[in-house]
Amino acid sequence: MRRRDFLKGTAAGSGWLLTSNSLRTGQQRLLATEARTAAGLSRVEARYYDRLPDREIKCRLCPRFCQLGDKERGFCGVRENQNGKYYTLVYGQVASYNIDPIEKKPLFHFLPGAMAFSLATAGCNVACKFCQNWEISQMRPEQVQSRYLPPEAVAEAAARYNCPIVAYTYSEPVIFYEFMYDTSLETRKERLRNAVITNGFINPEPLAELIKVVDAIKIDLKAFNQDFYTNYVRGQLQPVLDSIKQIASSKVWLEIVYLVIPTLNDDPKEIRQMALWLKTEIGPDYPLHFSRFQPMYLIKNLPPTPISTLERLRDIALEEGLHYVYLGNVPGHPGENTYCPNCGQVVIERYGYTIKKNSLSGNKCRHCHQIIPGVWS
Repeated sequence: MRRRDFLKGTAAGSGWLLTSNSLRTGQQRLLATEARTAAGLSRVEARYYDRLPDREIKCRLCPRFCQLGDKERGFCGVRENQNGKYYTLVYGQVASYNIDPIEKKPLFHFLPGAMAFSLATAGCNVACKFCQNWEISQMRPEQVQSRYLPPEAVAEAAARYNCPIVAYTYSEPVIFYEFMYDTSLETRKERLRNAVITNGFINPEPLAELIKVVDAIKIDLKAFNQDFYTNYVRGQLQPVLDSIKQIASSKVWLEIVYLVIPTLNDDPKEIRQMALWLKTEIGPDYPLHFSRFQPMYLIKNLPPTPISTLERLRDIALEEGLHYVYLGNVPGHPGENTYCPNCGQVVIERYGYTIKKNSLSGNKCRHCHQIIPGVWS
């Protein structure tokens, strides 16, 4: 099967479940495990938990630190205490997978124009009221149709469809940590890269181990105040900020996305504080994306973000000294392009998820030879 045909069958959606018709076995062999639908849940022992008396456990994967009795599940709904041992129920249980441009994640300074074999399981460790993928992220694994794809099958499929990247995305990769970690090891055997699209709500110890096996992380920073995280995310801001600093201090490439929701997290003063924090704590060279909100899930009473608001917030971030500030979900806007911070010339011109022109010379601006940080090859 040609990749063009594969994309034709899947690109109409936003990375939703591929049907069995999307993966025909005519020209190339599919692994048997890739082609069969799983009837049950996985039962793979989870990492990062402590055993407690009376068959209770305490999860240490994310800052919720769920303490659970026998047969209870964590907030994420996909990790369960079974007789004093903690199990992940979604290891290899892929609820959604697709081939996406890496720009869709968005990652703009990481292999521009490359395609990413993207996958997710059910579940999430937060509950955003504006989630665009709530049909899988806010569901338990029994509530979604899944396909069994173990790590070896993911690596083989990505390589077969000429995807140099495997992206863990759509829902929340932290909650399928074991599957993501093992898959990253397998894909590296094929010389593929790994990209994690996450809310950053993870504890330092598991993040430190994850950083060793992945190549890029994009963090969704939901807001720059705890009230928003409390009321609209059911999470905490500080652990996310800690994750941003931890990743920036590593060799993993980092980009940050901020979904701008009218009246809820679009205060210019707060955006200025956030931009200053980013510049002070991690430096000016990590890309920041302001994405346009569309009415979704539980927040349908607000309009799409005015483009003028996005432009104003971008100007503020640039004024505070950030070098690479982008606008998302506004195809054709000049804010999609990468500009050299030294000479101001366009070095990568984009339209939506498409690269129209790449004027980089290696990792430098072709016009003035300024180094443009990123992973370009």
